[in-house]
Amino acid sequence: MTHAYDAVVIAGGAARRLGGADKPALTVGGRTLLDRVLHACAGAARTVVVGPRRPTARPVDWVREQPPGGGPLAALDAGLRRAGSETVLVLSADLPFLTPATVRALLDGAAGPDGNGGGGGPDGNGGGDGPDGNGGGDGAIVDDGRDQPLVGAYRTESLRRELALLAVEYGGLAGLPLRLLTAGLSLRRVAPAAPDEALDCDTWEELAAARSRIREHGRVLNEWMTAARAELGIDLDVDTALLLDLARDAAHGVARPAAPLTTFLVGYAAARAGGSAEDVAEAVRKASDLARRWAEEEGPGTAPEGR
Repeated sequence: MTHAYDAVVIAGGAARRLGGADKPALTVGGRTLLDRVLHACAGAARTVVVGPRRPTARPVDWVREQPPGGGPLAALDAGLRRAGSETVLVLSADLPFLTPATVRALLDGAAGPDGNGGGGGPDGNGGGDGPDGNGGGDGAIVDDGRDQPLVGAYRTESLRRELALLAVEYGGLAGLPLRLLTAGLSLRRVAPAAPDEALDCDTWEELAAARSRIREHGRVLNEWMTAARAELGIDLDVDTALLLDLARDAAHGVARPAAPLTTFLVGYAAARAGGSAEDVAEAVRKASDLARRWAEEEGPGTAPEGR
């Protein structure tokens, strides 16, 4: 199901355990932590980043919390002032493994079983029980063994209401912990699409572990292809297995250097034909057929039929 939503990405903070480094600008797999999060929420109608301006791979709205460095609730309040959708996705800017699959799961959870936010509670003010008994009228957050409020999808008005109540009660939002906000909301708990999608990078050790994990066998190719598509501005899901099969056929049937050169030619041909996934598949088919015909000629010669 497709849901309309805005995204608020929290990209401020002092990063004390990183020695004050600009954490969202640190890289994992050649892309900044912030850009990796922005890729996961590329479907947002509007994306608001709360923090100092930085270069980003796609356009976003920038805003600062008041006072600067005032903490997550002050940052969230600043971001919500720019949000216009009924649902807002809230993310921290240091989630190197977050994917659109977990974003979709959160949006589905926030919509509720009827697609309308989970229904109201007995007092008519939201907060009815979700299917798992954990509520859900106000949104959904990731639970990977601990609650992750900065990996969640919320009803925008629910967040505004709770922030306004907290501001009155405490005389402002600066310095207040996130748990005060979530304590007043009825939230579904959603499992991430993969166990590491809510892992953040608060220390140099965690950053090093993320950089190592991204190069693990079984992961590195997909990570590289995603990064390369983003860097080249290609909005196309590439069938990696199809291209690898072609590269193997070209390398074994012709010569090893033929593999990268052939895949380049396939990409060029597909782009000239229109650049769709179908164009890529057709170019791969033609090149694969040629590679197989080429390889067949290396076998023992046979006389034409009838001779």
